[in-house]
Amino acid sequence: MDNDTCIRLQADAKQIKNCRRKLKANSQSFEHLGQILSLTGNEVRLKILFLLEEESKLCPCDLSDILGISVPAVSQHLRKLKDGNIIQSRKDGQTIFYSLRPVHLKILRPFFNIINRQNLILPTA
Repeated sequence: MDNDTCIRLQADAKQIKNCRRKLKANSQSFEHLGQILSLTGNEVRLKILFLLEEESKLCPCDLSDILGISVPAVSQHLRKLKDGNIIQSRKDGQTIFYSLRPVHLKILRPFFNIINRQNLILPTA
Protein backbone atom coordinates (compact mmCIF):
# COMPACT_ATOMS: atom_id res chain seq x y z
CA MET A 1 0.00 0.00 0.00
CA ASP A 2 1.27 3.47 -0.94
CA ASN A 3 1.96 5.68 2.12
CA ASP A 4 0.50 8.74 0.33
CA THR A 5 -2.91 7.15 0.00
CA CYS A 6 -5.74 8.09 2.32
CA ILE A 7 -8.61 5.72 2.88
CA ARG A 8 -10.94 7.37 5.31
CA LEU A 9 -13.93 5.48 6.51
CA GLN A 10 -15.64 8.40 8.18
CA ALA A 11 -15.04 12.17 8.05
CA ASP A 12 -15.03 14.20 11.25
CA ALA A 13 -17.42 16.92 10.12
CA LYS A 14 -16.93 18.91 13.33
CA GLN A 15 -13.13 18.94 12.89
CA ILE A 16 -13.40 19.95 9.24
CA LYS A 17 -15.83 22.76 10.07
CA ASN A 18 -13.59 23.95 12.93
CA CYS A 19 -10.48 23.98 10.74
CA ARG A 20 -12.26 25.86 7.97
CA ARG A 21 -13.47 28.43 10.51
CA LYS A 22 -9.91 28.90 11.81
CA LEU A 23 -8.54 29.35 8.29
CA LYS A 24 -11.24 31.89 7.45
CA ALA A 25 -10.72 33.81 10.71
CA ASN A 26 -6.99 34.06 10.01
CA SER A 27 -7.13 34.63 6.25
CA GLN A 28 -5.60 38.12 6.43
CA SER A 29 -2.75 36.85 8.62
CA PHE A 30 -2.04 34.03 6.17
CA GLU A 31 -2.02 36.49 3.28
CA HIS A 32 0.30 38.87 5.16
CA LEU A 33 2.70 36.15 6.26
CA GLY A 34 2.67 34.56 2.80
CA GLN A 35 3.67 37.88 1.25
CA ILE A 36 6.52 38.36 3.71
CA LEU A 37 7.80 34.82 3.35
CA SER A 38 7.59 35.05 -0.43
CA LEU A 39 9.78 38.15 -0.45
CA THR A 40 12.21 36.77 2.12
CA GLY A 41 12.57 33.52 0.20
CA ASN A 42 15.37 35.18 -1.76
CA GLU A 43 18.72 34.88 0.05
CA VAL A 44 19.87 38.42 -0.80
CA ARG A 45 16.60 39.98 0.35
CA LEU A 46 16.72 37.94 3.55
CA LYS A 47 20.25 39.21 4.18
CA ILE A 48 19.11 42.79 3.54
CA LEU A 49 16.27 42.43 6.03
CA PHE A 50 18.62 40.86 8.57
CA LEU A 51 21.05 43.76 8.18
CA LEU A 52 18.28 46.34 8.46
CA GLU A 53 17.10 44.71 11.67
CA GLU A 54 20.64 44.61 13.06
CA GLU A 55 21.62 48.16 12.07
CA SER A 56 18.20 49.90 12.17
CA LYS A 57 18.86 51.71 8.88
CA LEU A 58 21.22 51.44 5.93
CA CYS A 59 21.57 53.10 2.54
CA PRO A 60 21.94 51.18 -0.75
CA CYS A 61 25.66 52.01 -0.91
CA ASP A 62 26.23 50.50 2.54
CA LEU A 63 24.31 47.38 1.56
CA SER A 64 26.26 47.15 -1.70
CA ASP A 65 29.59 47.30 0.15
CA ILE A 66 28.48 44.81 2.80
CA LEU A 67 26.94 42.29 0.40
CA GLY A 68 29.54 42.70 -2.35
CA ILE A 69 26.96 43.32 -5.07
CA SER A 70 26.26 46.35 -7.23
CA VAL A 71 24.13 49.28 -6.09
CA PRO A 72 21.63 48.65 -8.93
CA ALA A 73 21.24 45.03 -7.79
CA VAL A 74 20.67 46.18 -4.20
CA SER A 75 18.19 48.78 -5.43
CA GLN A 76 16.16 46.13 -7.26
CA HIS A 77 15.86 44.08 -4.08
CA LEU A 78 15.00 47.16 -2.03
CA ARG A 79 12.29 48.08 -4.56
CA LYS A 80 10.67 44.65 -4.21
CA LEU A 81 10.78 44.88 -0.42
CA LYS A 82 9.38 48.41 -0.48
CA ASP A 83 6.65 47.46 -2.96
CA GLY A 84 5.80 44.60 -0.60
CA ASN A 85 5.49 47.16 2.21
CA ILE A 86 8.11 45.37 4.31
CA ILE A 87 10.59 48.25 4.43
CA GLN A 88 10.32 52.01 4.46
CA SER A 89 12.65 54.75 3.29
CA ARG A 90 13.68 58.14 4.59
CA LYS A 91 15.70 60.69 2.66
CA ASP A 92 18.46 62.57 4.48
CA GLY A 93 19.99 65.07 2.06
CA GLN A 94 21.13 63.06 -0.95
CA THR A 95 21.07 59.74 0.90
CA ILE A 96 18.09 57.41 1.18
CA PHE A 97 18.05 55.23 4.28
CA TYR A 98 15.97 52.08 4.44
CA SER A 99 14.58 50.42 7.55
CA LEU A 100 12.20 47.62 8.42
CA ARG A 101 8.62 48.50 9.15
CA PRO A 102 8.16 47.79 12.87
CA VAL A 103 5.02 45.72 12.28
CA HIS A 104 7.11 43.10 10.46
CA LEU A 105 9.65 42.69 13.23
CA LYS A 106 7.23 40.46 15.17
CA ILE A 107 7.35 38.00 12.31
CA LEU A 108 10.99 38.31 11.25
CA ARG A 109 12.78 38.74 14.57
CA PRO A 110 12.40 35.08 15.66
CA PHE A 111 14.10 33.99 12.41
CA PHE A 112 16.90 36.49 12.93
CA ASN A 113 17.34 35.33 16.54
CA ILE A 114 17.84 31.79 15.27
CA ILE A 115 20.43 33.01 12.77
CA ASN A 116 22.22 35.03 15.45
CA ARG A 117 22.36 32.03 17.78
CA GLN A 118 23.49 29.83 14.89
CA ASN A 119 20.96 27.21 15.96
CA LEU A 120 19.68 26.70 12.46
CA ILE A 121 20.23 23.02 11.75
CA LEU A 122 19.82 22.16 8.10
CA PRO A 123 18.98 18.61 7.08
CA THR A 124 21.69 16.81 5.18
CA ALA A 125 20.84 15.15 1.91
